[in-house]
Amino acid sequence: MNRIVKFVILDILRNKIVLFYTLILAVLSWSVFNLEDNSTKGILSLLNVILLTVPLVSVIFSCIYLYNSAEFIELMLSQPIKRTKIWFCLFIGLVFSFVLSFVIGAGLPLLVYAPFDVGLIMILVGVFITAIFVALAFLSSVFTRDKAKGIGIAIMLWLFFALLFDGMVLFLLFQFSDYPIEKLMVVLSALNPIDLSRILILMHLDVSAMMGYTGAIFKHFFGTNLAISIVFVILLLWTIVPFLISLIKFKRRDL
Repeated sequence: MNRIVKFVILDILRNKIVLFYTLILAVLSWSVFNLEDNSTKGILSLLNVILLTVPLVSVIFSCIYLYNSAEFIELMLSQPIKRTKIWFCLFIGLVFSFVLSFVIGAGLPLLVYAPFDVGLIMILVGVFITAIFVALAFLSSVFTRDKAKGIGIAIMLWLFFALLFDGMVLFLLFQFSDYPIEKLMVVLSALNPIDLSRILILMHLDVSAMMGYTGAIFKHFFGTNLAISIVFVILLLWTIVPFLISLIKFKRRDL
């Protein structure tokens, strides 16, 4: 198992796309903090970059990597190795590689410029977002053998969570503004890991004017500390559930 994980990690870290991704994150992160006059503005600017760039790169690259590794996966399956172990090793290798890139690119500037607790929370958010969208890439790739369809599904998932979801929530909010739908908004916000991550950071920064409707509801219903714990639990479920579904599908798949 360790050999497979090591092989996947070394293979990914040698990829020029991953190196370029790390470099871009580093350039953006250091630039944001040096251009802003205080750390809070820098954190908020970097937050928007992280919540768009990290999930996009994670889900697309992971999906392409799985399709390109089809022959390697078939070779591993011809050996006396369980499917669960192969799928888990691929997931660990991809997550570790992208988390390492994120920590080097964005984590180091956060630890240098941001308050320690805020920087640590943002790094944890980046780790969760990376793991979640790698898991979604596994789910996309295992449902179809067609590479174009799989990558298309991955892009649509990112597009839905990054852009379309907020529009749908705002539409419901305006349509049912005369009704008490606060609890419904809390439930809906739990269905989007990107929104949850944004709410988590803004609650920790206590930037009440920028928390938005769902963030204010989270703070009102649960309180800051409890809300942060709940958000982390939901993000963990967002990581585990898609991966487990993809694992079940992979174990039943006829290769």
